[in-house]
Amino acid sequence: MHFSIPETEVRSDENGSTYVAYNIHVNGVLHCRVRYSQLLGLHEQIKKEYGNNVVPAFPPKKIFTLTPAEVDQRREQLEKYMQAVRQDPILGSSEMFNSFLRKAQQETQQIPTEEVQLEIYLSNGQKVKVNILTSDQTEDVLEAVASKLDLPDELVGYFSLFLVQERGDGGCTYVRKLQEFELPYVSITSLHSPDYRIVLRKSYWDTAYDSDVMDDSVGLNLLYAQTVSDIERGWILVNKEQHRQLKSLQEKGSKKEFIRLAQTLKYYGYIKFDPCITDFPEKGCHVIVGAGNNELNFHVKLPSDQMKEGSFKVTRMRCWRVTSSQVPVANGTANPSSSSKCDVKLELAFEYLMSKDRLQWVTITSPQAIMMSICLQSMVDELMVKKSGGNIKKMQKKRLNGTLQRSDSQQAVKSPPLLDSPDPSREQVVKLSTKLSSVSLRGLSSSNSASDITGNDFHGNYAFEGIGDDDL
Repeated sequence: MHFSIPETEVRSDENGSTYVAYNIHVNGVLHCRVRYSQLLGLHEQIKKEYGNNVVPAFPPKKIFTLTPAEVDQRREQLEKYMQAVRQDPILGSSEMFNSFLRKAQQETQQIPTEEVQLEIYLSNGQKVKVNILTSDQTEDVLEAVASKLDLPDELVGYFSLFLVQERGDGGCTYVRKLQEFELPYVSITSLHSPDYRIVLRKSYWDTAYDSDVMDDSVGLNLLYAQTVSDIERGWILVNKEQHRQLKSLQEKGSKKEFIRLAQTLKYYGYIKFDPCITDFPEKGCHVIVGAGNNELNFHVKLPSDQMKEGSFKVTRMRCWRVTSSQVPVANGTANPSSSSKCDVKLELAFEYLMSKDRLQWVTITSPQAIMMSICLQSMVDELMVKKSGGNIKKMQKKRLNGTLQRSDSQQAVKSPPLLDSPDPSREQVVKLSTKLSSVSLRGLSSSNSASDITGNDFHGNYAFEGIGDDDL
């Protein structure tokens, strides 16, 4: 997740005294406002619990009132501190850090703790109303939804809550998976927009886990509803004959057979992202990215209007990073150093093994770059758990108890990438272990016929140059 402190505010407390508030943003959206003293208190708690050798440097106290320049310097130091804590695999997943952020989020939005009713949507548009406390964290809300649906406890870990934005064209944008450091009710309420909703969706990638879910009637219905929805929105490609077969199974009420047929279709289980920009195979290419099957799939439109498709396997990514930069709003001044309002520009870049001896960086510029990174992270986590002989139930249990632990021989990645402004002198990356064996890129299927049902703008049967099974 992208933690930043882009701004400060001078505010007054209940006694009328003024103080400087530091606005902590997550993914470019205000999460909470905190005082220096609150962050110092957190720092002291972390030191006491984990020791001085683990805790990153914290900006020192000042005796005299800070000048504006000193306030801005402290803001930058606090931002780096928050990023460093979040990046640390122990501190960033600690209950101490997460509870601090949850409490600060609730105080900032001035939402008292009380019983409320929260609407959680299913993939097919149906909604479930759950009675929760405004202070309930993500896991609490997920369990409340599961209880309302009668989903067995052992299957709760197969699903997650996602923040989704509905678009005017009937589509939707997956903004992020709700995190352990936020309160879902406060998060959705603070957006002040009816376009956002919280959606329940499966949170695993390996289709072998579908069998576990389908063994339960509630799990089967949830997976079936998601599959139908993904087909209708064009996330899963279906031709006329396949569509006829699916419709026949649907009319018979054969949900398991419907899902098993869907599993054989292209892009089953993928999350599709909004159109964005990439520099591969050429700079300035429009692309639709999909995440699934342990890969990022590209549907690219070249500047020449030629369509190409290709996939990048996570097992061939040496590392990846997400960077952010401030971009002035179009109707503002072009001077980035001025006080005009800026938007956050996010980029996901990964270093990819194009052939045996050739690595190349590929960059995606997208507001959903962090969501893409989270998908890559969860794919690697899932692969490593499976490689070590574990299963999704054990993985979810470990996450509930804290950070996902791995032995040195099994460790695939470090903590999630630290997001910062691009800095050529240092790269914050997520590195994959060399012990994770390379997997060949799947061959591209034949081109979609004119009768294919697809919501994508770009499709075709052109393979990227330099990518192929013969390179391994």
